[in-house]
Parts: sequence; C-alpha cells; structure tokens
Amino acid sequence: MAGSMPEWEKRFRAPRVSLPDWAEDAPERALFVSNATGTYELYAWDRATGAQRQVTDRPNGTTDGVLSLDGEWIWWFSDTDGDEFGVWMRQPFTPGESGAGTSGLPSLSGLDEPAAPGLAPSYPAGLALGRDGTAVVGRSTDEDGTTLHVVRPGEAPVEIYRHRESAGVGDLSYDGTLLAIEHTEHGDAMHSALRVLRLDGSVVAELDDTEGGTRELGLEVLGFAPVAGDSRLLVGHQRRGRWEPVVWDPLTGEETDLAVELPGDISAEWYPDGSELLIVHSFEGRSELWRYDFAKSALIEVETPAGTVSGATARPDRSVEYLWSSAAEPPRVRSTAGGVVLDPPGMTAPASVPVEDAWVEGPGGRIHALVQRPAGEAPFPTVFEIHGGPTWHDSDAFAAGPAAWVDHGFAVVRVNYRGSTGYGREWTDALKHRVGLIELEDIAAVRQWAVDSGLADPAKLVLAGGSWGGYLTLLGLGTQPDAWAVGLAAVPVADYVTAYHDEMEALKAMDRTLLGGTPEEVPERFEASSPLTYVDAVRAPVYISAGVNDPRCPIRQVENYVDRLAARGAVHEVYRYDAGHGSLVVEERIKQVRLELDFATRHLK
Repeated sequence: MAGSMPEWEKRFRAPRVSLPDWAEDAPERALFVSNATGTYELYAWDRATGAQRQVTDRPNGTTDGVLSLDGEWIWWFSDTDGDEFGVWMRQPFTPGESGAGTSGLPSLSGLDEPAAPGLAPSYPAGLALGRDGTAVVGRSTDEDGTTLHVVRPGEAPVEIYRHRESAGVGDLSYDGTLLAIEHTEHGDAMHSALRVLRLDGSVVAELDDTEGGTRELGLEVLGFAPVAGDSRLLVGHQRRGRWEPVVWDPLTGEETDLAVELPGDISAEWYPDGSELLIVHSFEGRSELWRYDFAKSALIEVETPAGTVSGATARPDRSVEYLWSSAAEPPRVRSTAGGVVLDPPGMTAPASVPVEDAWVEGPGGRIHALVQRPAGEAPFPTVFEIHGGPTWHDSDAFAAGPAAWVDHGFAVVRVNYRGSTGYGREWTDALKHRVGLIELEDIAAVRQWAVDSGLADPAKLVLAGGSWGGYLTLLGLGTQPDAWAVGLAAVPVADYVTAYHDEMEALKAMDRTLLGGTPEEVPERFEASSPLTYVDAVRAPVYISAGVNDPRCPIRQVENYVDRLAARGAVHEVYRYDAGHGSLVVEERIKQVRLELDFATRHLK
C-alpha cells in the first residue's frame, strides 16, 4: 500500500514523535506524543528498558500531558471532542499487568482517575507539580475568569487566585514553596506581568514591565532554578525590543542581566544542575542552540544543522536533545551525544523542497517570506499559505501541508506579516486596532512581488490559511476581491462580533487588547476588521472547513458567514467535521487537504 500511496499522503501518515519530556527526579522516565496509531496520543517511555506504552486512546486524540517530578504519575487533560473544556486526569507510569487493547498495546481502561477531584471542568490555565504531591491547577471559565487552585492529596482544592483577566500558572520552585504566575490584570492580554506567591496566596514579589499598562513590554516565566535552596527564577523579557532572558530572585529582588548578544528572539531553560542555560535562538525563520555559562558569563554554540529547532532539553549527562527539521527534511529527535534519540517505527516521511527567502519592502517595513517552488518553469499557480496566531511565524521547518501543494505543481509563499513573532517586539506589536487590515497590506506587498518577479501566475493565486490564517483569507477575499482566484479558509474567524461573544474567555481578552475594547465599546473597529462586513464583495470561489466543537473560532459565526454567501449565490463549499480547532486524526487531516486540493484545482481549471 505504501508503494502506491502518493508522496504527500506519506508525509502525513509517516509516524512522528515529539521531543520527549522527562521527569526531573527520574530522568529515565519520559513522555512523548506520537501519531503511530493514526491519531496523536500520549506515550510513556522507560528509557532504561526501552519499553514504550500508549497512555491515552481517544477518538479525537490527546496531546496535553505532564509527568510528575518523581516519574510516578502521568497527568493528561481530558476534554470532549476537541472542545478544550475539561479536567485533568492521571494514571500511573507503570500500570502493571493488563489485557491487550486493539492496538496491541496495554489496555488503557481502568487506569485513569481524576487528578484534581473537586475541580469542575474548565479551559486549562497552566499546571505545576511539586515534589510532595502538591499541584497548582489553573482554570479559565466565562463565569469566573481565571482561578488558580492548590491541590494536595486527600484534601479539597483551595483557591489562591482569582481575576477576570487572563492569567496562568508558571512554575513552582524546587522546594514547592514559591509559585510564579503570569497575569494581565492591567488589561493588556499581549503583555503579561509576573507575580510570585506563597501557596497560601500571599504575595512575595511582583515584576511588571508594563508599568500599569502605560507601556507595552511583556514578561514570561521560563522556570525556577532546578536545584535545592535556589530561589532564582528565569524570566523572559522584552526590554531591548526582543525576547531574551534575565535571572530574577523574588526573595531578594536581585536581577542578573545576561545581555545575550544575539540578533533574534531568545528563549532559555536551565541545565539540570543550574550552572548553565540552554538557549534557543530564533532569527529570520530559523533557529539554533547555544549554552550560557554563568561562571564564565559566556555563550558557547551548540552545533545543529541549518533549519528549525522546535524544542530542546538538556539532560543530566549534559547532552542536549532537540527536535529538528527543515522544509526539505522531516523532523527527528536528535542528541548532541550523537544519533537519533527516538525513531518511530514504520515508513519515513518523504523529503520535500527547501525554502528560499524573499525580502519585500512593505508599508510597515521589510517583510520576510518563505518560498517553495515546484518542478517546472515559472510562473506557477501559487498558494499564499497564511499562518495562524497571529503571534506566530512560519519558519524553515518541515510541514506536510505546503509540501502537498508543491507536489501538485503549486508554488507556496508563506508571509511573516506584521503581528508575527521572531522579528522583534515592534513588528509583533504593530498589530493594533486595524486588525486584519494591517496583515493584509503586507500580504498584498508580497503578492505583488511574487507576480512581478515572475514566480506567480496572477490569474492563479490562492489565498489560504487556518485559524487566524483562515480569518485573513476571508477578510482578504472581501477587501482584495480582484487579487485572488480561490480562497481556502480553515477554522476561521468569519463574523468577528459573534466570534467574540462565543469564544473562550482568554481569547475575548486578546481581542479587547487588539481592537481596544469590546464590540459595544469600539463597534467601528470590529466592523472594519470583520470578514462578514465585506462578504458581498467576495468574487472568488470559497472553501471553508470548520470544527463543530471549536471554542476558538466557534461554528455559529462561521454559519453566519456561509448563510450570507449562500443568499447571494456565491460559489462556495463548506466542510464541517466533529472536532475542535483542527484535528489530531491523521486520516481526517488528509481528507481535509484532499478536499482543498480538489477545490482549488477545479476552480483554477
């Protein structure tokens, strides 16, 4: 069967694994995500024996899981059909003897129990586990906003924090006495402040670069030092116009500025002994690894191939394991000690073509785009594959979707528009008030470059994307009706006002930040940024796919847009599927790509 299967389908079906997460006090016990059964699920891995065990088995998949520090328990988040609303469950890492399931792996029935009894279902807002069995569970609901709860074995949960604005659990200190949280009590959901609490809810220290919301600088919790008696907290900040780390001791107030002189955004985590930091440096669509030596105040490069490091961790033996890929080469979990760490069984995903960089002058500055070309002579039919987020960016990383278009003779252009991460704080924060319209100005500039350079056939341009990319697709079809021949929108925002009222509370906060208020407070901005406003101008055939359980881009607002298309007889097709914001089932994802390919090729003739 594999021999006759198209290359593009093989890329989706080939088994993949995530970077394994390991237990701090039992480093031979690990947890990872894989699609080996055709659905993305959690797997336990005993590295000492090599034994692997499927942990979850649900129709719509499972990806959110955490190991307890001693490696004895696996916590995983249980929602309903992808709606992201649920509770934390747990099961033992070593369940003992049980019958065989349909997959040939141990049966999962009877292993799970509620991890935080007494807490009602909610959207998750972070989780931190302590060494003594204590957990801090973050919850978000429309009724309560964000609440944080201390959960101890055999005791009722105790609420220690509550606020209407979004917040989340950051990390627990090594001894479990200090809790770092991120919050947006100042009302700016794009820029968090930090607070350190005792587990009785009393405040130890505050770190707030927003100055009460008067300036737009954010902070993020990167983790407490992983050694006993050390209260230092690693923090990400934007004080120099990009993300970089600083070490802050909330007990003394002392800050150690590392001043890591690298041009892009920097994230970091501690080495297990606390003597160094492992740094992931992202710059212009690619990433690399470094380590920072505290004793020498020095940066030392960790050699990796050119491409994208999607995650990395330093092991107790000081080796570094990392998940790497490029647009041409599929992902692998590699180690600086040599070789592949975790290689899934079965076929390997076929390679694709590398990306080329394009830099285009736009109305807000120089725009970076990533281009993949098919075989043959230009100009090509071209798909503008627009990323979601919007606080995200496309990179030189393996992606089965764009590769499928290339296999079918399309060029693929991915635009890191204003609002994207990875190009400095000002570029990301430029997305305010004229939401959607700003990004489309950048996409239009790159579109013009693609046509003028001879890459793209101006009569065969496809605007496509998922989530925020789906939103920009529908908005672009209405505001730039002459520019696009076909539109493909997956799980989009289609009617901004209805979407605001139906979406999860954390996204309401983000929309208030982006647009400067609620639909009642700034109706003109919501109207200007809503695809529904321009639906009557749409001339290109439109394909829309939507999850009926989606809490991020809810189905009702999609139906409102579809009804308006249907009322005027516009050419459109809609595919509704029983999941949330996308699907974790491989065959479902293949079906969706097949439908998009068919729709585009039919209407481009």
